Amino acid sequence: MGFKTGIVGLPNVGKSTLFNALTKTAAAQAANFPFCTIEPNVGEVAVPDARLDNLAELAGSKQIIPSRMTFVDIAGLVKGASKGEGLGNQFLANIRECDAIAHVLRCFEDGDVTHVEGRVNPVEDAEVIETELMLADMESIEKRLQNIVRKVRGGDKEAVQQERLLRAAMDALENGKPARTVEVDEEDAKAWAMLQLLTTKPILYVCNVAEDEASEGNEHSAAVAKMAADQGAASVVISAKIEEEISQLDADEAEMFLGELGLEEAGLDRLIRAGHTLLNLQTYFTVGPKEARAWTIPIGASAPQAAGVIHGDFEKGFIRAETIAYDDFIAAGSEQAAKEAGKMRAEGKGYVVQDGDVMHFLFNT
Repeated sequence: MGFKTGIVGLPNVGKSTLFNALTKTAAAQAANFPFCTIEPNVGEVAVPDARLDNLAELAGSKQIIPSRMTFVDIAGLVKGASKGEGLGNQFLANIRECDAIAHVLRCFEDGDVTHVEGRVNPVEDAEVIETELMLADMESIEKRLQNIVRKVRGGDKEAVQQERLLRAAMDALENGKPARTVEVDEEDAKAWAMLQLLTTKPILYVCNVAEDEASEGNEHSAAVAKMAADQGAASVVISAKIEEEISQLDADEAEMFLGELGLEEAGLDRLIRAGHTLLNLQTYFTVGPKEARAWTIPIGASAPQAAGVIHGDFEKGFIRAETIAYDDFIAAGSEQAAKEAGKMRAEGKGYVVQDGDVMHFLFNT
């Protein structure tokens, strides 16, 4: 199950530097001029989770396989992108294919790095891109409404539902609000998602600060945090330069480097976890002597749906899930000890998987 987070922002805010650090490659060219990234670069990263290492150690697992997230480095957007400015149409299409947006904002002062607007104001930068995404959505909605007029007049149920949702989105956009602010009933959720509007995608604001501000942030990142809180969104503070340096070090060197900077963990770990949360995802584990593995599922997924992430046949032939809560597994010290302590549960088709569950599935072939 793949989940894509698009890294977006104005030119020269540190998107490609951040992507390089995320993927530990130099695949995305970082250069001091707009549009240095023409084609979106795609990279997969492991989701850091100490629980997986703990389980693997107790089970003596030979292999550790973390869950993964996909990040897409999308070239810099500029004012007018919704009208095709600065290769805008291509970039907007790339955003549409992502599940969420990590919006990188320049929160550092550096006269040697050009800002496309000639100033440093991350809140205004955020508004520029949000406006372009909203304008693109409005144009898309107008076209769709025109295309379904006949079906609506003919009483087509799907078209009638689509028109209602499109008009609800347009109403929000015309009032200066993104489509994600629209309250959607459960019965409309699937049709709403199929609209693929840009402003329905959840946003994480990434404040890129100078190296000496990585631990506390600055006035710019504080302004972004307030903006995010007002929107019900999230924000993280990182220094893309520090993260790129860390990505070239081994684990011991990285830990020492972080300690010297007064940082408890790499900013990328916070970013990846925040992205995981942003997408409304959680993790369950399968553990044994061969491997310990983390599996990503949506919050609220049932046991059969969780089994289906491993293989479709597991979901189709699902019988039950032998389940141990992570804390119970750790406290017992092993799967067998957890069983003997009565901590293993047999869960049926209606069970809603909890974050950290250690699971073993029984199914018919």
